[in-house]
Amino acid sequence: MQTLVQKVSAHIRRQELLKAGDRVGAAVSGGADSVALLRLFLELRKELGIVLSVVHFNHKLRGAEADEDERFVAELARQHQLQLHGESGDVAAFASEKNLGLEGAARELRYGYFLRLVAEGTVNRIATAHTLDDQAETVLLRLARGAGTRGLAGIYPQLWLEQKQSSVTGCQSEGEATIIRPLLGIRRKELEIYLGNLGQSWREDSSNRDLRHARNRVRHGIMPRLERNLNPSVREALAETAEIARAEEAYWQGEVARVLPRLTPGGDNARLGRGVLASLPPALQRRVIRAAAESLGLRLEFRQVEEIRELGSSEARAAKAALPEGWVMLRKGDELRFERGLPTATTDYEYTVTLPGKVEVLETGTVLEAVVVHEGTGSAYNPEHFLDPASLSGELRVRNWRAGDRFWPAHTKAPKKIKELLQARHVESAERKAWPVVLCGDEIVWVRGFPAPSGLRVREGWTEAVVILESPLFREQRSGRKP
Repeated sequence: MQTLVQKVSAHIRRQELLKAGDRVGAAVSGGADSVALLRLFLELRKELGIVLSVVHFNHKLRGAEADEDERFVAELARQHQLQLHGESGDVAAFASEKNLGLEGAARELRYGYFLRLVAEGTVNRIATAHTLDDQAETVLLRLARGAGTRGLAGIYPQLWLEQKQSSVTGCQSEGEATIIRPLLGIRRKELEIYLGNLGQSWREDSSNRDLRHARNRVRHGIMPRLERNLNPSVREALAETAEIARAEEAYWQGEVARVLPRLTPGGDNARLGRGVLASLPPALQRRVIRAAAESLGLRLEFRQVEEIRELGSSEARAAKAALPEGWVMLRKGDELRFERGLPTATTDYEYTVTLPGKVEVLETGTVLEAVVVHEGTGSAYNPEHFLDPASLSGELRVRNWRAGDRFWPAHTKAPKKIKELLQARHVESAERKAWPVVLCGDEIVWVRGFPAPSGLRVREGWTEAVVILESPLFREQRSGRKP
């Protein structure tokens, strides 16, 4: 029977994660998984022929607890005479600035630091402590939220620098792997037993017990119930699903690379030939549409891909489909064309919306919806945008911003003119004119792309919140009838 060290060594060699001479930074947060990663590398470094160091990023989200984690990791590096590379970042402020959830913002800052270390030549590999449990949780979350094989591929054993710089999809590309996951085949409980046998302590992150986070609800509630009531090996089954999906994605990437040039006249990915597209199987149609869109910086949802597929069919009645970020897909003769820019308002507009309720805003080509969410279902939304229902009364009004309008988004020092906020985001003048805002009475409570005002956000212990969503408006339905 293999020891844990032998299992990790075999995984590293099977996946070709490392080679002799690599300068490896072990990403250590202080938790059991990452401390075990470091201790395993200490046992394996001579066999692998690697130069080992420690990397730590302090997210500044848990105050003194996070600072104590940082000291613990520094002491661990000192005990084992390893060089420590450390940095911290204001995740909350970054999340507000970039309109991200805290988890996404933390990941972006952390991985940004990792890749700077690589770019500077400090290390050429960063090893993270993702486990089989993390893989299973990721696959289940993505399945519940809606995912194809790309999403079900979960966490990749290796992540290439070029891919991370564009969008962290985990798909393989040319070049050397930068981020590696040596523990992806190992259960978390195995690592804790290993540390116990070594007499090695670790830090417990209190936020890992916070059931407001969807992953924690999966980890501490849903997954154990699935193990008890459905399949004792459900984690392994989900991890196997990810491995199958990764192989499927690798195959489809080759197919897309082979077919896409036939659809794009002159190599222009903004134009797709309708005839060639219609001749492909639906699975390949969806993938080439996504690939063409991503080459233009667009990430499409399933329904948007389906709108484009229908535009390409011979029975299509619609002439266009609205896409994210002001793009549209137009049917012009035998081609489908990605084009920039929905029509913007030339005059002021105003609509009312009930709570809960939604309204079509023709001038922006979008639907504004006021949704009431409850504590158990709020994880699907960015908490930066949660409004306290008690602060809202009566109907809400949706209109374009107007001269003199001010807004005070969270994490800023004082209210600012909306014009200045949009200029700081480099929103072009033509698009700025129609930029939507939502008012309750005379107060602006929502502006597209900005977090909710601090004074209107839900408080700790909230049970109900309001979130305002914006999505593309599709005027032509698939039946061809007006809505």
